[in-house]
Amino acid sequence: MTTFRAVTGHVDHTADHTDLRVEFPDPHWWVPGLAPHERADAPEPAVPGQRIAAGTARAASRALPLRTDPPARPSWVDTVERAVTAPRTGRAVSGADWRVDFAAVLWPLVADARDRVRAATGHLDADLVAMPAVLDGFADRLGHELAGLAARSLVERLRRAADSGDLPGGDSRARYRSFLAAAAAPAALVALCAELPVLARLLGQAADHAVTACRELLDHLAADRAELTATLLDGADPGPVVAVDGRRGDPHRRGRSVAVLTFADGRRLVYQPRDSRAHVRFGEFVALLDRRVPGLGLTSVGVLARGDHGWLEHVAPAPLADRAAADVFYRRQGALLALLHVLHAADIHFENVIARADQPLLVDVETLLHPSLPGPAAAGDPAAAALADSVHQTSMLPVIVVGDHGAADISGLGGDPGAPAPDAVTGWADPGTDRMRPTRVPGRFPDAANRPRLGDAQLDPGDHEPALLEGFHAAHDAIVAHRGEFAALVRASADLEVRVVVRASNGYASLLAESTHPDLLRDARDRDRAFDVLRHAAAGDPLRARLAPHEIADLWAGDVPVFTARPGGTDLWTTTGHRIPGALGRSGVDRALATVAATGAASAGDQAWIISATLATRRPPGDHRGGTPGPDLPAGRAADPERLLAAACALGDQVVARGIEGAGRVNWLGVELVDDRQWLVLPLGAGLATGYTGVALFLAQLAERTGIDRYGEVARRALAPLPALFDAVAARPDLLPVIGCGGWHGFGGIAYALARAGVLLDDADLRRWAAHAAELAAAAAALPGPLGWSDGLAGCATALRAVHTDTGDPTAARAAADCATALATGVTDALRAAVGPESLESEVDSARAGYTSTPPGFADGAAGIGWALARTGDAAAARVAADLLRRAGSGPGVGWCSGAAGLAAARTALLDHDDPACHTRATRAAARRLVTRPVLRDLSLCHGELGVAEALATLAPHCADPAVAGAARARAGLVLAAIDRGGPHCGTPGGLPTPGLLNGVAGIGYGLLRLAQRDRVPSVLLLQPGG
Repeated sequence: MTTFRAVTGHVDHTADHTDLRVEFPDPHWWVPGLAPHERADAPEPAVPGQRIAAGTARAASRALPLRTDPPARPSWVDTVERAVTAPRTGRAVSGADWRVDFAAVLWPLVADARDRVRAATGHLDADLVAMPAVLDGFADRLGHELAGLAARSLVERLRRAADSGDLPGGDSRARYRSFLAAAAAPAALVALCAELPVLARLLGQAADHAVTACRELLDHLAADRAELTATLLDGADPGPVVAVDGRRGDPHRRGRSVAVLTFADGRRLVYQPRDSRAHVRFGEFVALLDRRVPGLGLTSVGVLARGDHGWLEHVAPAPLADRAAADVFYRRQGALLALLHVLHAADIHFENVIARADQPLLVDVETLLHPSLPGPAAAGDPAAAALADSVHQTSMLPVIVVGDHGAADISGLGGDPGAPAPDAVTGWADPGTDRMRPTRVPGRFPDAANRPRLGDAQLDPGDHEPALLEGFHAAHDAIVAHRGEFAALVRASADLEVRVVVRASNGYASLLAESTHPDLLRDARDRDRAFDVLRHAAAGDPLRARLAPHEIADLWAGDVPVFTARPGGTDLWTTTGHRIPGALGRSGVDRALATVAATGAASAGDQAWIISATLATRRPPGDHRGGTPGPDLPAGRAADPERLLAAACALGDQVVARGIEGAGRVNWLGVELVDDRQWLVLPLGAGLATGYTGVALFLAQLAERTGIDRYGEVARRALAPLPALFDAVAARPDLLPVIGCGGWHGFGGIAYALARAGVLLDDADLRRWAAHAAELAAAAAALPGPLGWSDGLAGCATALRAVHTDTGDPTAARAAADCATALATGVTDALRAAVGPESLESEVDSARAGYTSTPPGFADGAAGIGWALARTGDAAAARVAADLLRRAGSGPGVGWCSGAAGLAAARTALLDHDDPACHTRATRAAARRLVTRPVLRDLSLCHGELGVAEALATLAPHCADPAVAGAARARAGLVLAAIDRGGPHCGTPGGLPTPGLLNGVAGIGYGLLRLAQRDRVPSVLLLQPGG
């Protein structure tokens, strides 16, 4: 029996056990450690009856027959039994680092592995490898790895021992050391492995894989040493290897990973346990590009490819010589980006790029000539397909990962120092004590070396966008001019081995980490169920469903799964060499040749927009103020309707030109603020505010105003996917609350856009779709949800009322009335909830004041709710609306969504409730405040100048001030002057053009149409019907 005793200096593994041979009580103890695919008919071990019954039930539930003959013993069983039953000298425990302490507990496995490496490498000369130092490093790395695997299980046992009160020691740290002393004894290790055979498997196979990988590396070093010295080491003998850092990447192919070797003279080399010919070929592409772009000066990493493995020059980061070198660096990175795009490289994230002074060097290009993957990723959306084939897919450009703890850019341009990881990781509270316990903490990305440094400061790529674009265009033009040479080199790459990225590596790594919980380590079938997430995620995706069993087998081996292909074909290979014929979509060679052939001026412009757009996503989300004044504009004449219409047509032409066609539809790429947290480059969704329905509404209105059929045809093709969306929601009702009922974001806005487009284009199909959308909006409105205009009942009620007016649909009318009733009830309930059901009216008034002050403005606040209630025609609702609008506040900006413009427009609904003279004075004052400030740089409808223009248009009939009306017309001329000078400055970071209605070019165009003919173009911000 294991006893606890305090040990202050070290853990003695042999104390009290010198004459006792420790054995596993059951010869089949290890069977529960076998994964289901390894033991479809394996027996349960001889354990108490309840465990047998539970195991039999689990087997039956997965249709796994039991048998009486034991399966073949895996090698990890021999490793575990040999290591943990052998008496060994202990390792010191300091209590300062739990990883070191837990590694000491598992020292028998580490020592056994170290001994095996020593025995296998005894033939190596001391001039080649300093084995004592290398073995010490090997033991340290393996100890840390095993400690990580066992941490949760050891901490759980520590907690149980502490709760029992059996741990000796005068304080918490002493009791912690007592636990380690007992846990390290052979009998305790046997008990740990017998209780948690899956953990034993993970520990044993990790040790086995580490031994094999280390032995293999050193054998390759011995075989390649002479050629390495002659090539990558410049002919000078570096002395013996004194250190091997063997975990410089994810483990693949049974524990193999990239390693960095340090020689006696301080020089280093990088070892890759895979075919490195792709790196050699990439160097040839870089050399070709450098010859064809004058003054580029681009270099690549030195490589020695040796079949199943390779060696790379070690690249150490170095700072820039001066500030001018920063633009040199980014010009070269832009050129690299153009080359990587043509070659369809992927996964060029921040750990795969190193900034050595003014040279961006790629240290991993295993995903060169990446094939396309069949599956639902694009789902028939041409914009999604275009994004997947663009410069964005390289991951060199910003890739923003969003999670509960923030957002981080993991791209080759990103890797911001100190950035928090988006998701929490397992950490440890009170480590080194008997109170140690797991906790979830924000993770941190590792220090990155991909960004250029000037002194101690890392430079931001956004500050060097012109240099990046210049390099991209220079390389793009060179590829166009010499496309034959580049195409020939692509064809010569057909037989390379390249990696195929099926899923994100960090997802696999998270699965491996989270599946070490002790509840999953008693029976492998429990842990296997955790891996079922891969099968579930592959639903509807035939390729990934086909690959899931291979991924799970790799995870059971402790590996991050990896798949490979030959760029000339569509077959896929698994880690074990299993070939899956025809699994891929388009081969890497075919994709690259098509891109080389299609490269031209138009494609350069499209890719340049994506470069600028992704860089814009690195900027903060902003707060919808939009209050920055534009440049000084000369006072000009008031804009006449013809000029406004011509400007709107010019913007419509831009929108049409940027449309991406395919699969019977058209869509656009845009920059969208997701959840008010993060800008992302995305294909437009279906929503009115930022989606393709809003763009289609602008084009339909433009077609009606101009008689140009082209605009209407594009509008129809943009709306074409909506019936499929409706069918999908009918099949998946759980999607209703995800889409919602709102007027700008939800089915209410979609129904409004369809109804308006159906009238404008005289299209019965669109009107029929509008009725369907209205039904879905009504269903979504019946669910619990927000009250506001943008994504709640207020916007839905107003939108459906407009649908009824435009189409005569009685269902829309009834749904609008139901929404209005629910809205009034929701407001009243919210107020009552704030003060209690028996509260006095004065208390309700006080609560109403607090309720209406947050959030401010029209889009999500009381102004939009009040406007909607005032338009219901119900007297009681109108009284609630009037009270809300009198008390409503706005944000600090002047825009429509949350600022003064939206609030001023909403308060025109008070006309029937306030004294007319007082109302006129208030309206006139609000209008004067809006017209006397400078024109905003942001021209968008949401929080820009055209949102203010909409407010002035709404105020004008109630203002009775000719000066205000004249000033408003003059400001329309200034808007045109601003567009002529700087283009349509959108409500995006840096004013980047984006197609959407509320914050983009379509909205600016619609605003111009509204300025030209207010009586013929209804307000989209107020969701007005036609007529």
